[in-house]
Amino acid sequence: MRTGSALLAGTIGLTWAVVYLVTQVFVSPPLGVGTTVAAGTVASVLLVFGYPSALRGPRAARTLRRWSRPRSGSEARPGHEEHGFEGRGVERSRRRIVAGGRRMPLRSGLTADAARRTAELLRPLLGGDAVVITDRELNLAFVGPGADHHEAGGPVRATSVRSAIAKGRTVVSRRASSMGCDDPDCPLRSGVVVPLVVGARVVGTIGVFRTHDQPAPRDQVEDMASILSLHLELAEADRERKLASDARLDALRAQINPHFLFNILNTIASKSRTDPDEARQLLLRLSDFFRYAVRQEGQLAEFAQEYFFVRTYLSLEQARFGDRLRVRYDIDPQVLTAHVPVLTIQPLVENAVKHGLADKVAGGTVTLKARVDPLTRTTSIRVTDDGVGMTPDVLDVLGAGAAAARGAEGARGEAGARGGVGLQNISERLTTLFGERFTLDIQSTAGEGTVVEVRVPLR
Repeated sequence: MRTGSALLAGTIGLTWAVVYLVTQVFVSPPLGVGTTVAAGTVASVLLVFGYPSALRGPRAARTLRRWSRPRSGSEARPGHEEHGFEGRGVERSRRRIVAGGRRMPLRSGLTADAARRTAELLRPLLGGDAVVITDRELNLAFVGPGADHHEAGGPVRATSVRSAIAKGRTVVSRRASSMGCDDPDCPLRSGVVVPLVVGARVVGTIGVFRTHDQPAPRDQVEDMASILSLHLELAEADRERKLASDARLDALRAQINPHFLFNILNTIASKSRTDPDEARQLLLRLSDFFRYAVRQEGQLAEFAQEYFFVRTYLSLEQARFGDRLRVRYDIDPQVLTAHVPVLTIQPLVENAVKHGLADKVAGGTVTLKARVDPLTRTTSIRVTDDGVGMTPDVLDVLGAGAAAARGAEGARGEAGARGGVGLQNISERLTTLFGERFTLDIQSTAGEGTVVEVRVPLR
């Protein structure tokens, strides 16, 4: 805590103590609680508004003193002031480079469009007449003099660029002959070329060229290359996470039990003889179910869409189980517009039906409850069944994840039967999407039922 903030907090606390003593201790009879609160509030407001001048002091005066020129006794060395200005200039230049690095389009990957926009941003930042960004084979972008023959999309022509790719280190050219350009009319005379590295791989280069023999500052170009390399690493990590998340989503789609489809088709076939209208409605619902499961794009969807998907699934299961399957919905209307991971709720509900109630002769009830907590900014989804439940051993295996499951051969089969693979898949997807900012809690008692609750950040 800053000194000024601590002083203000202490002063307000002392003020409330004085107000309390005056209104409740020293006065007989004590004043009302409302009077005490009003007096304390007024005093606190006055302190807060008076804080800059009464407690903190005039900030502007200190600022002026900090930047005022030293008196004659302080001006000890000739050139000291100029050195200070030069240092501040270098520091401002570095800050511009860092700020520019934060906005670099290469965060989306090493593409021609991102390279062109990045080169246009870097040209004034790095003080070059021309900027080139390449991959290992092609000039992805070239901005400035020489673009007529170092054209974007064409092969890398400058020997200095090819050398930086091959050697994996910075190449500085201080005269036209060392540039290695095979065009005699090339206006470029000097340059600094730095490789872009992802992991241990050189994926491309950034080059800053000038039309005279004094190259751009090497350290600035290397600093920017380090920033761009970090952006490319993050872009690659994003792609890998997306591929992994898409693979898990595809696995969940493939996991929609074929037996569910066969059982529903058998139910529809049976209904077609006894109640053709209901059979037709069931076919439409089944079509809606698989259309959503297969065609839903992206990793997140509004809860309202997932809710419709779950209700469609449960209506099909109710047609199959009849009165043995009862369903309760307890949905906060605020949840309907919140975004939740696709195909996360339905597998939890399917586990409740398939593993919780299907083996119970009397059937039971599945309850779906969803809430938004505005204080913690989370969406909570709870699926409850009063079915057969799970033994502690199986519950431990599900909670411990794949590593524990590999060491528990006897329980693994039962855990898989309880949907362990699906729960693990959901947990991995939630980790990819939210990191540590989610919870997946499973509670179960054998013979009494199971509760699975998911909490994700509010989107």
